[in-house]
Amino acid sequence: MTAFPQAPAPAFLFDLDGTLIDSVYQHVIAWRQALSGMGIDLSVWRIHRRIGMSGGLFVNALLRETGLKLTQQQIDELQVAHADAYLEHSESVRPLPGSPELLAELTSRGVPWAIATSGYARTARLSLGLLGLPEDTPMVTRDLVRRAKPDPDLFLAGAALLDVDPRHAMVVGDSVWDLLAARRAGALGIGLLSGGYGRDELERAGAFRVYADPADMLDRLDELGVRQSD
Repeated sequence: MTAFPQAPAPAFLFDLDGTLIDSVYQHVIAWRQALSGMGIDLSVWRIHRRIGMSGGLFVNALLRETGLKLTQQQIDELQVAHADAYLEHSESVRPLPGSPELLAELTSRGVPWAIATSGYARTARLSLGLLGLPEDTPMVTRDLVRRAKPDPDLFLAGAALLDVDPRHAMVVGDSVWDLLAARRAGALGIGLLSGGYGRDELERAGAFRVYADPADMLDRLDELGVRQSD
């Protein structure tokens, strides 16, 4: 009997903010606070549309919209001010419905997964305790890669951390920036509505499945080829 090669089991690369934890609006307020500290008044909706991008691209995009110019030192100071402001609001951050259960279920089924976030370790690693995860949880933060989303570096690094080919991984994210980065990494994209983007936007950016939140995804793992034996 001919033996055919087996397809590898799926692996998952998770965004963090708006995907596993309900923190998008805390980041929006933190960015607004940081910008206001530099005398830049920007509407909240404009800030929200950029959450999930690399901080540098985020600032460049907002500066283009306002017509302002900042030095690199000012841009660096703005990112530090954002992190400080986010920490002030971090106590109100909660896990999204089903996220601890989803990660636990994947682990119980032997499915590898990692977190890959545009956030810096200073703020991102706070989420591990929130999700009930150990300190050695596979996580790639902005500090560890050259470029963040929509570049694919974070997801490529996450796949390398799991020792899987990114083409055999699925990226779970809540923003178009996550899904663009997934496409550039060669991975399948899964969209969640829990970060505020609409289904159509996520599908246009490359999501082949869209779920309401982690709880909804957990209920439908079979659609993603996750078996009890994996």
